[in-house]
Amino acid sequence: MALGPVMLDVEGLALTPADRDLLREPAVGGVILFSRNYESPDQLADLVAGIRAVRSPPLLIATDHEGGRVQRFRKGFTELPPMGRLGRQYDSDPDAALSLARIAGWVAASELRAVDIDLSFTPCIDLDWGFSEIIGNRAFHRSPNVVADLASAYCRGLRDGGMAAVAKHFPGHGAVVPDSHEQLPVDRRGFGDLLDDMRPYEKLVGSRQLAGVMLAHIVYAVMDPMPAGFSSYWLQDQLRTQLGFDGAVFCDDLSMKATRSYGSMPTRAKLALDAGCDMVLVCNDRPAASATVASLRDYSNPTSLVRLARLHGTSHVMRETLLAREEWQSATERLRHVFDVPQLRLDA
Repeated sequence: MALGPVMLDVEGLALTPADRDLLREPAVGGVILFSRNYESPDQLADLVAGIRAVRSPPLLIATDHEGGRVQRFRKGFTELPPMGRLGRQYDSDPDAALSLARIAGWVAASELRAVDIDLSFTPCIDLDWGFSEIIGNRAFHRSPNVVADLASAYCRGLRDGGMAAVAKHFPGHGAVVPDSHEQLPVDRRGFGDLLDDMRPYEKLVGSRQLAGVMLAHIVYAVMDPMPAGFSSYWLQDQLRTQLGFDGAVFCDDLSMKATRSYGSMPTRAKLALDAGCDMVLVCNDRPAASATVASLRDYSNPTSLVRLARLHGTSHVMRETLLAREEWQSATERLRHVFDVPQLRLDA
């Protein structure tokens, strides 16, 4: 059974019969795991194995494991710094910051791959314009060149750990105040003002470091009245044609309040897929997920299948083996020191 276009969530620490029934639906292509799905590394590995056993070829299994505020699994995993910490270090010691970015990517990927998770929706390459609380120190830096450099190093670390990079939130979430989880942000800048936000994508796509991109639930009103995830202008004209991106495109969670005025969940999913998304996320709303999956039972996009297949994790070592390696011990020690270094605030 081929991968479908919907990624959804499961209820708890182990699969329920209802979870299994839903995951067998042909329109399902992936599972995203949250903090409620985590108790310990061993429990998580068992949950992932259970998900793997439901389908062949296996579903994609993802999470959000950026570091800082956005890290779903904590106890038993290395605490990753917010990427803004690396940006501040870059200002004083670029080489050290680039080294740490690669280490952070490798540690994140290696620990997730040790429990057989395929991918994390990371790196966040929004610019830190100083406006967005939901982005804030999730962003590496304000400078697009610094963001591109640090994200490039981070992506190399992910690759070394057996994981593809999926950047977010195209074309840029950092210049709006509202949180798209709660309302629909509108960015009223012109296209020329958005070029800085898009520059990290241009560089990472050009160097073929991204296997996936997640779009923002934001309206960029000067260019298109539709949110980016529903916009063929952003998906086809800009991301595919102008930037030349040929990887997988994800529509962020359709349960977010930013999308609620665009119809039922199946309607929103169709808008995203028609615009050019390869996969849509439907989370924390089981009835809506079930309705969406049912509406897409006959959906097929062979090109999307190829793009999504590239996102399966590669190297996979046992957790005990990883934790015994000198490379992991040295890397995690260096990351711990990131939290110990005082952060000089020039704007204080």
